[in-house]
Amino acid sequence: MNDTHKHPKGAGKSSFELINTKTLADILPVKPGFVVLDLACGRGLYSMFLSGIIGDQGLVYAVDFWQEGIGLLDQEIEARDITNIKTLLLDGTQEMDIDDDSVDVCLMATVLHDFEEINKADAVLKQIHRILKPGGCLAVVEFKKIEGPPGPPMKIRLSEGEVEKMVTGHGFEREKTADMGQYNYLVTFRSRGN
Repeated sequence: MNDTHKHPKGAGKSSFELINTKTLADILPVKPGFVVLDLACGRGLYSMFLSGIIGDQGLVYAVDFWQEGIGLLDQEIEARDITNIKTLLLDGTQEMDIDDDSVDVCLMATVLHDFEEINKADAVLKQIHRILKPGGCLAVVEFKKIEGPPGPPMKIRLSEGEVEKMVTGHGFEREKTADMGQYNYLVTFRSRGN
């Protein structure tokens, strides 16, 4: 089986049902016409949400290497006749075929801990910094460092401080932190440019 089509650890689960979507919409600096990257999008619940905000002039890159998830999102896009989501079957730890300085906002929803667990967070953050416009936003949703379920085991959860330390080492500065409900938090960062 091709490595790009394997089943990621958290595949099929989404934190989207657990978060306060109003808070997400209020905090994320996403506007009509923006280009957004939903990295490790799974079956695309966040991508669909972002699609509604950016409108017809915007674009959501929905990137994942879970073929089944991308397939489910493709079916949803077709059924709803959505034209502003582009699905990409890619491994976010590898070079992504997205132009430098072309993305306004990158969302990583409850996936940074997975990249960190396989020692690939640095590679992913370097990629994100490359494709974000100078001053662009990286938004990281993670599970609070409390016992679950839901969410990953406590030993791989990331505190807000751990997320900040990881991300700011890659050309970003922390902007805001928000409580996203009982289980999750959001931290936004600004790219300092290349």
